[in-house]
Amino acid sequence: MALDFSENPHRRYNILTGEWILVSPHRTKRPWQGKVEKLENKKRPKHDPSCYLCAGNTRANGIKTPEYEHTYAFDNDFGALLPDSSQTSFRDGLLRAKGEKGICRVLCFSPDHSLTLPQMSIPAIEKVVDMWQREYVELGKKKFINHVQIFENKGATMGCSNPHPHGQIWAQSSIPQEVVKKSKQQKNYFRKHSRSLLGDYLDQELALKERIICKNKYFVALVPFWAVWPYEAMIIPIRHFQHIGQMTKLEKKAFSKILSKLTQKFDKVFDTSFPYSSGIHQSPTDGNTHPNWHFHMSFYPPLLRSATVKKFMVGYEMFGSPQRDITAEMAAKQLREL
Repeated sequence: MALDFSENPHRRYNILTGEWILVSPHRTKRPWQGKVEKLENKKRPKHDPSCYLCAGNTRANGIKTPEYEHTYAFDNDFGALLPDSSQTSFRDGLLRAKGEKGICRVLCFSPDHSLTLPQMSIPAIEKVVDMWQREYVELGKKKFINHVQIFENKGATMGCSNPHPHGQIWAQSSIPQEVVKKSKQQKNYFRKHSRSLLGDYLDQELALKERIICKNKYFVALVPFWAVWPYEAMIIPIRHFQHIGQMTKLEKKAFSKILSKLTQKFDKVFDTSFPYSSGIHQSPTDGNTHPNWHFHMSFYPPLLRSATVKKFMVGYEMFGSPQRDITAEMAAKQLREL
């Protein structure tokens, strides 16, 4: 019997991590699927005197945030990693630990407290990309930094306690687990084919056109075949390059445009400021060239069927493997047509 992706339960393989997910499309026939609820989106002020990220305000540690006009980056006052921490190893039988050094940065996208990334102008988003480039390069030059993780948690649903438009960087001495998995998969493919794994995957997706959301001359936004989150998306550059520091001026503008378009589509799904965690995956900063690495940015939004109903990783997903009901093709079609 032929496998029908829109009807039959099946597993899909994630080429970047080597892991599988379970897809159960028949469950979308449950009567509550597609329910839409609108939230009351309160308009925030352009400047909040109680926000420590707003220009001119004093932060919790007594330091005054300067009157910045575009973007602003600073060391996190309560960073999860510290640059002067011990790197001593510990081992006692089966118990193992090792100290970790790093730097945590806060990246303010705009001085306007009322904005989110999809509400910002293209030139303003370009300045954010400029900041990402600068931070990646400067942090990567430090001897004890071997990986730079750029990310954003948007919305209270994602645990973001401050609504001011901002993201973070955690730069550290070791290479995180998700990056290790992606490095291994891309390296194995590059050794065998002398080509980028994501580059070949993108060629196939562009030919099929089933999971493409939007594209321009330099970048493609799509729902990956192995997506776990309901409206998960990925931005992939058409040109194979390793990290954001290698992005050309034209690519930077195109990247800003597709960032704007994708996040605006997210906001239209349930007519709400769409929460997500987004992150840039790129080559480590350990001094190696990493020709196998292909820069990409992923978005993991938790909303499932309305502005208030989320997908949770519980039960089977905690003990078995990730699972989704709405297929990648269904999600891509909805996002594409918005």
